[in-house]
Amino acid sequence: MSKNLYLVPYDLTDAGNSALNYALHICKRVEAEIRILHLVSSADKIASSSAKIDQIINNLDIPEKASITKQVQKGSIFDDIGRIATKAGAQLIIMGTHGHQGIKKLFFRSNAIQVVTSCDIPFLIVQKNTKTVDLEKIVLPITLTKESLQVVNLAGDIANIYGAGISVVGSKQNDELLNQQMKNRIQIVKKQFDERAIDCNVELFKDSGSYSKRVIEFSKKNNIDLIAFAYHTESILPQFDKFAQNLITNKLMLPCLVLNSKPASSLYF
Repeated sequence: MSKNLYLVPYDLTDAGNSALNYALHICKRVEAEIRILHLVSSADKIASSSAKIDQIINNLDIPEKASITKQVQKGSIFDDIGRIATKAGAQLIIMGTHGHQGIKKLFFRSNAIQVVTSCDIPFLIVQKNTKTVDLEKIVLPITLTKESLQVVNLAGDIANIYGAGISVVGSKQNDELLNQQMKNRIQIVKKQFDERAIDCNVELFKDSGSYSKRVIEFSKKNNIDLIAFAYHTESILPQFDKFAQNLITNKLMLPCLVLNSKPASSLYF
């Protein structure tokens, strides 16, 4: 079996440590190369930073299925991570966030949103206090957009790795035609998971209010271990909307599997 490549942007912080630990945890089940990516502001910092990364690697408890490599170079994570990950052929970018404060800084920095939107590679985003646990329950919130369904196969892959079940959730619509459309979306997703022998249940939220809040409340009530969703925007300058931001910085500290979706074709109706 060929190895996967998991790219871990690493900034020597607790959030970076959380991302690295999560990558190692996944590799207890999946054969993969974990590449630690550390970017510095100037070339004269490469040697000392590389030595620090070597020391960190030497102290890691590395699973049998994992190999660890490093990449230390001049650059900006916000500007260069997508390009580096794409060139390396990474299957997954496992990245730490510093919560609401980190996301806030991300918003007001030029081109910062390219961390997620500059490439097609999915992100697994964790917070500094995210627990590394075997996944048993995944929640997949969908919307009326066709693009929200693009994360289905990726979520199914993660579910198969762990033997996890998936809860597909949506928001009940006041308009009957839109409500039927939502039900159709959910049935499409459920059928795909059924065909892959993935345990799947569905739920439509009836209460009005913040969709992200209801997803997080559902996650708490049902002991969810991972939130998986596709992010899509039609704005000229893509950025996370409130829904995505709230999920990524959820107070439950759950990891989020995020796919930067592309405009949907006629695949889904």
